[in-house]
Amino acid sequence: MTTTSPAAPSTGGIRVGVQKFGTFLSGMVMPNIAAFIAWGFITALFIPNGWLGSESPVAAWRWADSAILGGGEVGGVEYPGLVGPIINYLLPALIAYTGGRMVHGVRGGVVGAVAAFGVISGAAGTVMFLGAMIAGPLTALVLKWVEKPWTGRIKPGFEMLVDNFSAGFVAFFMALASFFWLAPVIKWVTELLGGAVGWLVETGLLPLASIIVEPAKVLFLNNAINHGVFTPLGTEQVQEAGRSLLFLIEANPGPGAGMLLAITVFGVGAARATAPGAFIIQFLGGIHEVYFPYVLAKPLLILGLILGGMTGVLTNVIFQSGLVAPAAPGSIFAVLIQTAPGSHLGVICSVVFSAAVTFAVCAPILLASRRRDIAAEAANGDPLAAAIAKTEANKGKSSSTLSNLAGAAGGVAAGTAAVATAEISNIVFACDAGMGSSAMGASVLRNKFKKAGIDGVTVVNQAIANLDGTADLVITQQQLTDRAKGQSPDSIHVSVDNFMNSPKYDEVVEMVRRQRESD
Repeated sequence: MTTTSPAAPSTGGIRVGVQKFGTFLSGMVMPNIAAFIAWGFITALFIPNGWLGSESPVAAWRWADSAILGGGEVGGVEYPGLVGPIINYLLPALIAYTGGRMVHGVRGGVVGAVAAFGVISGAAGTVMFLGAMIAGPLTALVLKWVEKPWTGRIKPGFEMLVDNFSAGFVAFFMALASFFWLAPVIKWVTELLGGAVGWLVETGLLPLASIIVEPAKVLFLNNAINHGVFTPLGTEQVQEAGRSLLFLIEANPGPGAGMLLAITVFGVGAARATAPGAFIIQFLGGIHEVYFPYVLAKPLLILGLILGGMTGVLTNVIFQSGLVAPAAPGSIFAVLIQTAPGSHLGVICSVVFSAAVTFAVCAPILLASRRRDIAAEAANGDPLAAAIAKTEANKGKSSSTLSNLAGAAGGVAAGTAAVATAEISNIVFACDAGMGSSAMGASVLRNKFKKAGIDGVTVVNQAIANLDGTADLVITQQQLTDRAKGQSPDSIHVSVDNFMNSPKYDEVVEMVRRQRESD
């Protein structure tokens, strides 16, 4: 089993740094996705051209209620409705609170939310997600710095007084700074980004975004891209147009589905055997991370994903279709539920066409190396390791990422007999967002412990950013292990290539069983 004993944190280079920053951005949005989805439902139903809006024939008989909920004038009274206040105030405040809490706990969240209102009020008419992402964590960080000199030195009985007033003063000054200084800058940046996206849409160049998005996804930056970049920009477009295709640039399940179908038909060995199950998890469950190892094993498949992604974006540009809120997770069900009124044909075509193009591009790539992959499988007895070895041969040089993956796929005999020196009772599955793939992996391991009759072992899933060093054993995907080591350096780390189907789980169960027997 490929495990690493407790060691000093590894920097991991630029890739790990980018992943950490991206995870921090997405970490402010991901916990609040339910609020975005609720707002999406409200928008789809009650804006003037929504399903029950004042301009919808279905709602003509109850126009007054729809106008009140969507925002409008009824009986000489102007109602703000639910759509505007939620998007302009509630969602940015939630993001700022979450970001502040990530930096300095609940108190950091509170001061961050206060400061965010400085940005919101200072740039009226602009959706202030970017401002909230800056004001929230920055204010919490300032509070942390301000309180550092007297932390632990306050006389008993005065802690609450000092803490409340210090937080209040920091929130006050940061709200003013956000209002006068940060808000104008953020408004200018938001208008610049919005104009750039609008220019890409008008010129038909938006599909080129897939050249960056698809490879970045495979490097586990999917949540950072979707929820750190496209969600804020897309939500502002919904406010103006009632829909946005930006929600589907990263979340479209079509490209991943097309690649997995191609592997199901033309792949070899373990990849072909596991691809159908991965397709169900990815397309229906929305867990895109499940197909990343297949691309790492055969990087040329990224061409199919890029072209498929470009096809999906182009289709939505042509049909002028989009979603009303983020599709989270990126399941076909979530996509259809969040599809804007009148956009279903375009959205469905974007998924189907992108899957078809990806399948058409990946099929010849798989066929071209099929004989060699089969021969490598027969010679080495390990399909995934053989595919990785072939990939390195085609590249003409070794790859540390793929070498680590090959080590995980091939396994080490000594690892099976490994016994941890400290008792293992707390196991954590960690991934970028702490949901989806890690939750499914934790469920698989819990079932294995149950079948083995082993009690007293807690198996949970968390975001890597939330690891606090208390886990006895941490299980992560290969690309994320360096970050997990940095967050929890004293834990035993196990790297897997696939959360849903890894031989490491049996080895972990065996390790714990032997440990229990030796006690």
